[in-house]
Amino acid sequence: MKLTSKQEKFAQEIAVGKSGADAYRSAYNAGGMKAETIHKKASLLLKKGELRGRIEELRQPAVIAVGLTLENHLNRLEELSRAAECDGNYGPAVSAEVSRGKAAGLYTDKIDIVISDKLADRLKAINDRRKLRN
Repeated sequence: MKLTSKQEKFAQEIAVGKSGADAYRSAYNAGGMKAETIHKKASLLLKKGELRGRIEELRQPAVIAVGLTLENHLNRLEELSRAAECDGNYGPAVSAEVSRGKAAGLYTDKIDIVISDKLADRLKAINDRRKLRN
């Protein structure tokens, strides 16, 4: 699927390092939108496979130019970890190891969502009404 001109602009802005919200503001008419809405819309765009592919495609020349690969990145972090450990700097050594694990995909961010009783009751009421309609 071909990207729209706005999606292409969004992808280009992300590829050069802008945040999702800033890229959305650059590519779309977001003047009257709340920050929360902009963040949600940017997040939804970033979940689209064709958009993610385009962003990677745009970033690829820079990655090749600097010779950055996952293997090189992991090896460099290992070097830093070992050097810090040899110097007795265990905090930086552990930090480098955690960074290696994150880069390798061993860690995932955990997000806790707390829903108040009032909101839970509202959601239950909405769900109950939908069931009655069907």
